[in-house]
Amino acid sequence: MLKKIYPKEGNTCEVTFILPKEVDAKTVYLCGDFNNWDKTANKMKYSDQDGFTATIMLNVGKSYRFRYFIDESRWENDWQADSYSPNEFGGQDSVVEL
Repeated sequence: MLKKIYPKEGNTCEVTFILPKEVDAKTVYLCGDFNNWDKTANKMKYSDQDGFTATIMLNVGKSYRFRYFIDESRWENDWQADSYSPNEFGGQDSVVEL
């Protein structure tokens, strides 16, 4: 799930990425165009209430592909993303549109 907060002024948006705790994971990293798909750049924080979350600032007027890297072994999409786009590995990437 995505939560977006647009400031009154400026060209950035605060985006919170949320992966529910039902995913049954120990560690989750947020990977995407915004961090060159770095598998360690954005570790998501866990809470019993929200599951896994990460908040980052992104530029408005762009779309970003992303996925969740879970337990250093599997990828998961955000099934409530704004849209999806085929990737070069024969799967789909989640997309956040700002």
